Amino acid sequence: EVQLQASGGGLVQAGGSTRLSCAASGFNFDDYSIGWFRQAPGKEREGVACISSSDGSKHYADSVKGRFTISSDNAKNTVDLQMNSLKPEDTGVYYCASLAVYSGSYYDPGLYRYWGPGTLVTVSS
Repeated sequence: EVQLQASGGGLVQAGGSTRLSCAASGFNFDDYSIGWFRQAPGKEREGVACISSSDGSKHYADSVKGRFTISSDNAKNTVDLQMNSLKPEDTGVYYCASLAVYSGSYYDPGLYRYWGPGTLVTVSS
């Protein structure tokens, strides 16, 4: 059974930090890129960061570049998202997802195959 489980969300003050973790199982982790997405109330799901399975390259949305860091531990099948200098607009449900084949975008949720249930991050001002 394929599982992607995000954890680590919660309430954080603006300017603070938190770390999310995505634990993957049930598929060949090394063959999939892993992305983090978020969805704020009333808004579309947006890509935040992705780490490529092919070369380990890391990709970030402009809105989080310089503040968020994605990392992976292939031995543990986990991908973490370190979130620093948080802003109220970072509030949302954060999801991790797996991408089998890169086809032009790391930020299009429609290209991702497996999804976890998400974890809520609330940044208070």
